[in-house]
Amino acid sequence: MRIFENKYVKLGAIAIVVFAVIFGVVSITQNWGKSKSVVDKESALKSLDKLYNKLDIQTLTPRKESVDLSGTDTSANLPDISGYPYVAEPATADYIEIYSSPEKAGTSYESWLIDVAESFNRSGITIDGKPVSVGVRNISSGLGVDYIVSGKYTPDVFAPSNELWGDMLTNKGIKVKLVEKSIAGNVAGIVLSQKKNDELIKKYGSVNSKVIVESVLSGELAMGYTNPFVSSTGLNFLLTALYTFDSDNPLSDTAVAELQRFQDNIPYVAYNTMQMKESAKSGSMDGFVMEYQTYANSPDIKSGYVFTPFGVRHDQPVYTVGNLSDIKNQITSKFVEFCKTADMQKLASEKGFNGLPSYSYEFAKPDGAIISQAQQIWKVKKNGTSDLTAVFIADISGSMDGDRIIALKESLNNASNYISAETSVGFVTFSDKVNIALPIGKFDLNQRAYFTGAIADMRAGGGTAMFDAIIVGTKMLVDAQAKNPNSKLILFVLTDGETNRGNTLNKVEDVIKALKIPIYTIGYHANLSVLQSVSAINEAASINAETDDVAYKLESLFNAQM
Repeated sequence: MRIFENKYVKLGAIAIVVFAVIFGVVSITQNWGKSKSVVDKESALKSLDKLYNKLDIQTLTPRKESVDLSGTDTSANLPDISGYPYVAEPATADYIEIYSSPEKAGTSYESWLIDVAESFNRSGITIDGKPVSVGVRNISSGLGVDYIVSGKYTPDVFAPSNELWGDMLTNKGIKVKLVEKSIAGNVAGIVLSQKKNDELIKKYGSVNSKVIVESVLSGELAMGYTNPFVSSTGLNFLLTALYTFDSDNPLSDTAVAELQRFQDNIPYVAYNTMQMKESAKSGSMDGFVMEYQTYANSPDIKSGYVFTPFGVRHDQPVYTVGNLSDIKNQITSKFVEFCKTADMQKLASEKGFNGLPSYSYEFAKPDGAIISQAQQIWKVKKNGTSDLTAVFIADISGSMDGDRIIALKESLNNASNYISAETSVGFVTFSDKVNIALPIGKFDLNQRAYFTGAIADMRAGGGTAMFDAIIVGTKMLVDAQAKNPNSKLILFVLTDGETNRGNTLNKVEDVIKALKIPIYTIGYHANLSVLQSVSAINEAASINAETDDVAYKLESLFNAQM
């Protein structure tokens, strides 16, 4: 018997060894042939499942609420002008009010027009014996157009980055007059990493906007640009791409189809220029858009990136708006003359302006009708051939009670006006636990009614398990993508950010990063640093809902992303 026992023991031992070897070989070879990103994603999905399965999740019964189909009054979302105070104060009774784009009305190297205005106001210039001055507000070109078109706040003078905005105003029936094409020279451009620039030169012989656009189309180049509804550089790039696709008719079916293909290969459209600057620091893209003035003042970028100009010049044109009085027209003329004096132009050059003076636009300059139509085409085609799937995550913890949850509900109801019926949307709420308030579905009238009902039913109370909710929202998105691999995924988190229950950022950060789902955060009296950290994982924006212009910011965000 012992012989047989020993025999079975040996056979058992051999079997264990063989199994261990087979298991080891399988473990070692299961990832052969897979890229690191694929392996990371597979690992992240397993981790996500483990995190998800540990949670106590409640699925609510959706309830319909009547939907307001009257649309959104865009002018109602425009922030009060007091949120954009004078950065250069008028100093006399007779003055002109100027809306200036940020690159010349900000701080540091972006303060040129402020410096000029203050010098002008100190100079003692008079008209018909009366002292005159100027006042400057720092307002982005896109917001300036929205103010002027709405009639809510109208300046005397509009000084955008480029002439595209003035042409758009003319197309919208607004009376504007171009009084000066250039008070400080500037150029929009694409900055490419030195390595990628060298690769393109080796293949194409040179690098220009056409080579860059075609390289994106072919999947050779990963680049980002800014929202063309808000950013001068983003709008300029959109038009440059459309003209590259069809130089005779940038709105042709061919151009539109190519734009859709092009967007399939664009990993990132930034909410605004500031977000693009921050994202550029991560080094995750081969290139991104930027004005030459910024490039000239960014030694860290200049040392590793090459600037390629594109589009119409950003020469800081000056327009009068409406029917100005004779003295206001004269002040405008005097101020433009002052801007162009040798001393002020020397200062402009010191601030990074007046670079690349020989660059000129290679295509026909688009008119206002083309510009406006291009924006609308982008709105429809910005997701390329992908289907968009989004989950909104709303904080209903006790700390959100009162004004915060009222503001949050207003934000969500406002968002619904900008969501396409073709977008798939789900809704999650959280306090101590997480609720699936609405499973993902196409945002048709039926889904929108359920979405509106879920918003109405939110009541504040309990703790804050924000990262548990992010796990649930992420799980909903990846499950939706498993059913529709063509889905582009996005999360929106609306919260005060004070997590005190459940998982922490450290637990979920690696999973979020590997799955590459952008998380846009909107904070209500929030711990903004935490929310910024969450959004920064995959280069999304974080918005402070306590600012006066939050409604406009959210409109811009949802308009760009949804």
